[in-house]
Amino acid sequence: MMAKQQNQSSSSKAFSVVKRFLIRNIPFIGLIILMVVLGFNSRAFLTPYNQLSILRQASINGLIAFGMMAVILSSGIDLSVGSTLAFTSMIMAQMIISGFPAWVAILAALVLGAIIGAFNGLLISRGKLQPMIATLSTMMVFRGVTLYISNGVPVSKLGEGLIGFIGRGSFIGIPTPVYILVFVFLFFYFILNRTVFGKRIYAIGGNVKAARLSGIQVERNQIYVYMISGILAALAGIILTSRIDSAVPTAGLSYEMNAIAACVIGGASLTGGRGRITGTFIGIMIIAVLMNGLNMLGTSAYLQQIITGGIIIAAVIFDRKK
Repeated sequence: MMAKQQNQSSSSKAFSVVKRFLIRNIPFIGLIILMVVLGFNSRAFLTPYNQLSILRQASINGLIAFGMMAVILSSGIDLSVGSTLAFTSMIMAQMIISGFPAWVAILAALVLGAIIGAFNGLLISRGKLQPMIATLSTMMVFRGVTLYISNGVPVSKLGEGLIGFIGRGSFIGIPTPVYILVFVFLFFYFILNRTVFGKRIYAIGGNVKAARLSGIQVERNQIYVYMISGILAALAGIILTSRIDSAVPTAGLSYEMNAIAACVIGGASLTGGRGRITGTFIGIMIIAVLMNGLNMLGTSAYLQQIITGGIIIAAVIFDRKK
């Protein structure tokens, strides 16, 4: 009798471990299943060329999503990333065609992204505005400024060299944006899992009052988080501008939704304090693989939006039930 109870207890523990493992890795399992299904439906899908193309396409949304992940972990949201992308890339392009060296224009775009992020952080931390209201406002402001300074006209023919290499170059057959994406992922993994700053972000998102009582300077760290989001949005804009050799004033529309989707699909909680950067990376790949596969199957772009929205709803419902 005793042995039977012990066997039942061992089986129950083993089942519990397997269950936790499956729940924790649902995004990854979903990605594998998605790739297998699309691979069966399209021979070209699993070719090395197409896989590199998926990674190249994922780089822009990925960079924005990593910044969004940091913001969401701190219990915030950043709806201005698409406008930040457009504004910083437009300033960079105008500087290049005005005769500034490409590296100066790129650096200016990154600094401008940090300033926009810091402004968002100040509105939220010092101005006590809700993150959604603050970043919705700056989204509209910077989109309007971009359209105003460009008269709604793209700035094209930026040349080759550094600006061309960032988005269109490659090294040993792998596109430059893929290297940038992987480097930023590894950097964020280290920051969130191995540094005091990363622990503070999780603490602020988990319980802001407890974070303050423990001595964490909440406002300062919130500003830092939004600065990171602004910098990565600017970097994504640099890559996009380089890829198409043009800064478009309407660039980045709905990019904030794709970034939020990647975070939520990857297991991040919109209430803050919970999520993994590896999960976000998987979420990025799920969206990129899905869009690539649906394009290969000739699916309507409108239907793709419906599918993406449905996946977000399912991910949020699952998150609430965990």
